Amino acid sequence: MSVLKPVIGIIGASQCNKDDYKIAYETGAHIAKNGAVLVCGGLGGIMEAASKGCSDNHGTVIGILPGLKKTDANPYVNIAIPTGLGIARNVLVVHSSDVIIAFPGKYGTLSEISLALATEKTVVYLPGTWDLKKIGYVESAFFKEAFDARGAIGLALGALRSSD
Repeated sequence: MSVLKPVIGIIGASQCNKDDYKIAYETGAHIAKNGAVLVCGGLGGIMEAASKGCSDNHGTVIGILPGLKKTDANPYVNIAIPTGLGIARNVLVVHSSDVIIAFPGKYGTLSEISLALATEKTVVYLPGTWDLKKIGYVESAFFKEAFDARGAIGLALGALRSSD
């Protein structure tokens, strides 16, 4: 009998500062230590940091790539899925995730947050991420703020438990 592991999506900028890199790395490490699978866009920045943290802790990293070459994936991706879809691959990142952890990013990150919320997936967001509450109403049951890696994983795993 197969037991499906929880899949946690990490979204954020393809280039980031060292503080965000550190938190993303720690978040990836916590994903691995909690027996979950990390899925991301497979490139650099936040995606690479989280992938490295997960990989360094013997976890599984799936990278859903915008281009057609597996070799575009960061070196910490275990399973590279080239799509040729460009930014449209964001739909696949969101739909393959059970819960999303959002880091600061640009419009691609915003699109992933929006897709997740539109499908009633929980988004745990860290400081500097798009603050949708300033724009309009956001269902607080699905949009949760964390301030560090441990808090983000705690909220993500809590959301997974409550959705069972």
